[in-house]
Amino acid sequence: MSIADLFWIFFMISALQPVLQRHYLDAMRARKIAQIEKKRDSRVILLVHRQETMRLLGFPVARYIDVNDSEEVLRAIHMTDEDVPLDIVLHTPGGLVLAALQIARAIQSRKAKVTVFVPHYAMSGGTLIALAADEIVMCEHSVLGPVDPQLGQMPAASLLRVVEQKPLAEIDDQTLVMADVGRKAIAQVKAAAQSFLAKHLPADRAEALAEKLATGTWTHDYPISAEEAREMGLPVSTEMPDEVLELMSLYPQPTRTQGGGVEYLPIPRQRQAKAV
Repeated sequence: MSIADLFWIFFMISALQPVLQRHYLDAMRARKIAQIEKKRDSRVILLVHRQETMRLLGFPVARYIDVNDSEEVLRAIHMTDEDVPLDIVLHTPGGLVLAALQIARAIQSRKAKVTVFVPHYAMSGGTLIALAADEIVMCEHSVLGPVDPQLGQMPAASLLRVVEQKPLAEIDDQTLVMADVGRKAIAQVKAAAQSFLAKHLPADRAEALAEKLATGTWTHDYPISAEEAREMGLPVSTEMPDEVLELMSLYPQPTRTQGGGVEYLPIPRQRQAKAV
């Protein structure tokens, strides 16, 4: 066997390795999902966006909730009997309000219990989906986020404040138009959030919390902890099943072109008793 033959064999193995690894991960995920469904007698649906280090030809690619996600989630919900509980695992920075609202409304209309699991974070549209669930299960350091609408790179609430604080003659037409759209977007998201919260809170508290979440009280990336969410009146539990965390470990970040800054031995670690 020549060096050229060895080179081609090495090349073919290297080319097939990502494909084989992908099939292996898919099989492991399917097995873990089936295990959770059997244990909890539920339908498990994952909405996982690994967006921080995805790359295409060297350029970062961000993933968000879009209409393809809403179509797939709605299809899974429609394939599930009304009496079967739903367990939805969320790991997302948010996305399109349209897609998030479609998923949230489908969850809200379910007869059986809907539980949303947030192992790490579910921001913006992800939080909107979580609000529609009967129970939100978070880890101790998991976070939710505000649901205030964003117009491009600008918060709708901030656009409204510009219009309120500057003389009308000094504001260009585009800003006025965007402020008008922002006002409508805030009203729509607030109304949706209020309808989701109404099954957990009295009407006045549901309206006040929807106002707080949708009108730019915080920056859009403000992390709402499990404790703070519970204080707000959300149905939050911190009893995260180990199986859900194990499932999330099967959704690794894509391979980086440069080494990461976090390293550890991926095994459980217990304190050893000292010899007397």
